Amino acid sequence: MADVPSFDRFFIGGEWVAPSSSETFSVVSPFTEKVVATAPAAQEADIDKAVAAARESVDHGPWARMSGVDRAEGLRKLYDTFIVRSNDLAELVTAEMGAPLLFSHLGQIGATGMVLDYFANLTKEYAFEEVRAGFMGPALVRKEPVGVAAGIIPWNVPLFIAMLKMGPALASGSSIVLKPAPETPVSALVLAQIIEEAGLPAGVVNVVPADRGPGEHLVTHPDVDKVSFTGSTAAGRKIGALCGENLKRCTLELGGKSAAIILDDADLDAGMAELFGSGIMNNGQACVAQTRILASRARYDEVVEAFTEAAKATVIGDPADMDTQLGPLVAERQRDRVEGYIAKGKAEGARITTGGGRPAGLDKGWFVEPTIFADVTNSMTIAKEEIFGPVLSVIAYENEADALRIANDSDYGLCGTVWTADVDHGIDIARGVRTGTYTVNGFGMEWGAPFGGYKSSGIGRELGPEGLEEYLELKTINLPAGTEPTLKG
Repeated sequence: MADVPSFDRFFIGGEWVAPSSSETFSVVSPFTEKVVATAPAAQEADIDKAVAAARESVDHGPWARMSGVDRAEGLRKLYDTFIVRSNDLAELVTAEMGAPLLFSHLGQIGATGMVLDYFANLTKEYAFEEVRAGFMGPALVRKEPVGVAAGIIPWNVPLFIAMLKMGPALASGSSIVLKPAPETPVSALVLAQIIEEAGLPAGVVNVVPADRGPGEHLVTHPDVDKVSFTGSTAAGRKIGALCGENLKRCTLELGGKSAAIILDDADLDAGMAELFGSGIMNNGQACVAQTRILASRARYDEVVEAFTEAAKATVIGDPADMDTQLGPLVAERQRDRVEGYIAKGKAEGARITTGGGRPAGLDKGWFVEPTIFADVTNSMTIAKEEIFGPVLSVIAYENEADALRIANDSDYGLCGTVWTADVDHGIDIARGVRTGTYTVNGFGMEWGAPFGGYKSSGIGRELGPEGLEEYLELKTINLPAGTEPTLKG
């Protein structure tokens, strides 16, 4: 496993800039519990510099004035540079936040590259101008960069979520200030090195790790035109309120409590590995995790047993080992949080079939065993609140109408799955669940389709053309009758 580099500067305006204070973040390995790197902690003055650089880029730099085809070439060069570093980046993210290395290669870094590749292709073909027939004459509808965007990034999938914001922002011609989380500043600063190497114009991307106070300053900064936040629903409510007060555009991708509906005709043996894996991916630290498992009374015991055996067979250990399926949680406070939910589940009458403690033989690292709860009702805390750990609840339903009721009886609506031998019927089930992303007989996200949530899971969408359009302003230019304007990409 490669060493984790330390940094003493921010990436602002295409340069490595000294911080305004001596405050730093310590990156602590979730596996060894030792400090492995440090990075500077941005203060308000540093945020101001980053926003000023982004503003200068938007107002006077070349990126916002390029054609979509030219921006696509820049994104393609960035992609090529990123791919060269992908193996090292996977090891870095694993060392930084504890994701199993196989997941880091696929879900952390592989997915990041695929998102960048998607937006490079989309930018090349997207119609940033179009002509529509009007009553008096043609109307030129133009889609322009929103301006300066702020991307506030959580620690769980740091580079993937950074790219969900940076990719469409750059595709639109906007500039962005990325604020990575205190737990994962290093991967973002290495990404800044890649951006520098790829030769993107100065100020288009600026990287300033910061805590909540400076983060709020970024959200409310008068020169920031749009905020994109991924994180907890509680934090999202506050950011949304601040954006509302300032009439600032925002995208909020928040929590989830997704339900996997297992129909009676499902082939449980065929789908078990993927279904269980979708609940404990990234050590359970995923907003899209399938954590409510809905099974009919007729198959309830069978489903509980299948999940119990899958949990018992999980390989727990060093996240740097390619055979590890479950690594440590990101921080001691996160383990405390998960253990608190496990205690709450037992207190409310749910039954643990396996797990519930810390794995034997691992004296270091913030581990929690994969835990399966049976006899769970949808009114229990463990079924209603996002745990963000490897804890799954199996809930019984009476019939399909009851399954839909339970799936929809949630404050969240981010993701979901249905498992059935009849795909057409599965699609009908999907139509009945109020959630933003759904999969029949599997689990996944599509880069070319919108991703986001209903209800308390957020506002707006990422990925797909819809994700790009979150970073575009619409302008109508009314023209004299008979005009045939030349379109610009």
